[in-house]
Amino acid sequence: MLAAIVLLAAFALAQSPDPVDTYIHDEMQKRQIPGLALLVVHNGEIIKAQGYGFANVELQAPVKPETIFQSGSMGKQFTATAIMMLVEEGKLSLDDPLTKFFADAPPAWRSVTVRHLLSHTGGFTDYPKNFDFRRDRSEDELVKMVESLPLAFPPGSKWEYSNLGYLTLGVLIHRVTGQFYGDFLHDRIFQPLGMNTRILSEADIIPNRAAGYQLVKGQLKNQEWVSPVLNTTADGALYFSILDLAKWDAALYTEKLLKRASLDQMWTPVKLNNGKANSDHYGFGWFVDDAAGHRVIEHEGEWQGFNTNISRYVDDRLTVVVLTNLASCHPDDITHHVAGLYVPALMPPPR
Repeated sequence: MLAAIVLLAAFALAQSPDPVDTYIHDEMQKRQIPGLALLVVHNGEIIKAQGYGFANVELQAPVKPETIFQSGSMGKQFTATAIMMLVEEGKLSLDDPLTKFFADAPPAWRSVTVRHLLSHTGGFTDYPKNFDFRRDRSEDELVKMVESLPLAFPPGSKWEYSNLGYLTLGVLIHRVTGQFYGDFLHDRIFQPLGMNTRILSEADIIPNRAAGYQLVKGQLKNQEWVSPVLNTTADGALYFSILDLAKWDAALYTEKLLKRASLDQMWTPVKLNNGKANSDHYGFGWFVDDAAGHRVIEHEGEWQGFNTNISRYVDDRLTVVVLTNLASCHPDDITHHVAGLYVPALMPPPR
C-alpha cells in the first residue's frame, strides 16, 4: 500500500502543470503571440529551453529550441562587443572622434566620440520620418544620409536612443578592419562560440527560420518587407535561437571574448558631461538596472514582426531570454515575471 501511495503521489506530481508553462500560455493568449521561445539558465545550467506556439502560422510549424528569430536591437550588444575587441587591440579608442574614420563627416562630428555612439549620448537621431525602408541603399549612401542629419543635442549632454548611431558603428568596424561588420562578428564571436547566429537574409535558405507577424486592427498579418541592405545594419539585424544565446550568456561569464574590465565598462551606465549617469542607465549595448536590489543587465529588440528580450540577473547567475514573432508584444514583462517564478525575490510588483 505504501508503494502504491508513493506511485500515486509521483504520478500526481508529474501531471501537475508547470507554473512557467501556464504563465507563458496565458500571456501568449492575452497578447496574441503566435510563437515564443523561452530560455532559462541558472548557475551555468540550462534549466529550460522550450518553444511554444507556431514559428509559422500558415504552415502550423511549431516553435522549437532550434527555431531562428530576428534579434531586433538585441543585436546591439554584439556590435558593442566587437567595438570593445578593437579597443583592446589598440585599433581604436573610445575617445576617438568620428572624424578620424569619416573624412567627409560634418564639423559637428568632431565632438562625437566612439563612446558617445555606444551609449546613445552623441546627439544622433533615428531614421527620419520620411525614410523609405523599401529603397535599397549602399553602405556609403546610408552614411551620407546619417551625415546629412543635424545633431539633436550637444554630444554628452543627454541620452537619446539612436539606431543610426549603431548603424554608424557597424560602418566604423568595416573601415577599421576591412571586414563587413557581420563577417567580423562571425569570425570573432559566433564561430568561436559555436553559435549559428548570422546576419539577416530574406534570400538565403535558413533552416528553422520563424516568420514575423504584426497585429493590424487586432488581426494577425505578416511582417512588412524592407530592403535587403537595411536588414544588414549593425543596429540590430541578426538571426539567432535560444540555444545560440545560451552559448553567448555562458561566454559573458568568462574572458573568452573580452577582458573582465571591458565587460564591466560595458555594463556600467555612462556618465553625461555633468557627471551624472544617463537617464536610462545605459552602458555599451546594454541597459543596466536594478530589480529589488538585484542587478540586471538587459536589452529588448524589435524589428520586422519580431520582439525579443534578454535579462541577465548577474548577482543571481540567472538569465531569462524570450524570443517572439510578434511586433510590439513587450516580452521584457515576460522575462521579468519568469525570473520571479524561479527566484521569488525578483518577482516584479503587480501591474
